[in-house]
Amino acid sequence: MVVFYTTGCPKCGVLKKKLDERGIQYQENTAVDEMLSLGITSVPVLNVDGRMMDFASAVKWINDQGD
Repeated sequence: MVVFYTTGCPKCGVLKKKLDERGIQYQENTAVDEMLSLGITSVPVLNVDGRMMDFASAVKWINDQGD
């Protein structure tokens, strides 16, 4: 699982905090060139097993874990 983000991004911080609160382990990626090569034009994006989720979808996925 990878979180694509940039520093200073409020939503990115919220997403990482939610993952931490749930105890979900993830890798962080801030490589803009890699994001662009994957078609990512806004952050945060959560990649779970190849499924790329925007902020709203990622928060829903996190909230659904363990339910």
